[in-house]
Amino acid sequence: MDVLQAIILAVIEGVTEFLPISSTGHMIVASQWLGVAQTDDNKAFEVIIQLAAILAVVASYREKFSLQYLELWKKVVLAFIPIGAVGFLLHKQIKAMFTVEIVAVMFILGGIIFLLVEWLHKGRDYPVKQVEDLSYKQAAWIGFAQIFALIPGTSRAGASIIGALLVGLDRKASAEFSFLLAMPVMLAASGFDLLKHYHDFAGAQLLPLLVGFAVAFISAWLVMRLFISFLQRFTFNAFGIYRIAFGGLLLWMVM
Repeated sequence: MDVLQAIILAVIEGVTEFLPISSTGHMIVASQWLGVAQTDDNKAFEVIIQLAAILAVVASYREKFSLQYLELWKKVVLAFIPIGAVGFLLHKQIKAMFTVEIVAVMFILGGIIFLLVEWLHKGRDYPVKQVEDLSYKQAAWIGFAQIFALIPGTSRAGASIIGALLVGLDRKASAEFSFLLAMPVMLAASGFDLLKHYHDFAGAQLLPLLVGFAVAFISAWLVMRLFISFLQRFTFNAFGIYRIAFGGLLLWMVM
């Protein structure tokens, strides 16, 4: 992998990780387009840029990393348990589902669900407007909704945001809880990959890793801020339409 490829993939990771449009689907397409094979070095690179995205959450919400927000983090942990358990038990079966066809179908289905949820909740006054105010019951339901993200192309952010909207969080609170919930999910996934590929870092090129880490961090940090600003004025309809269009493009590419 050269530096230009590292920059492109890091930008895609940073931009798509926290938006409800599936970073996995975009990374699959981008890697094929760039001719980046799934070598050991490139798997190590993917771990690095995911860790950069996690660090971007810490930087964006550093004020919440205190005992004052202990109750909030208990709810984050509770919401993580379902996907953590199912992912651990079925990780081999999940890996087997990584095909472009499945990714494309889930893109389209997820887009339809976003449009449907926005239509059904048009004009609704969501009772939970601050992420700290959600209940343990709501957190648990969001956690169960996030299990669907194990299907490639669904989008972890998309599944958790839909779950949050359905249990009463407004758009901003739904997105923010999704950001925080990404931390244990991504740490678990990256930690698992790190244990499998830690030896690959020894032979990996240092420059693409460093550049990728920096670019992914900056991209993710910037996108989270812009996403929250966007949701204070607009709905998720644009993301629903994008998902359907992108999924349709993927199906066309494999036909």
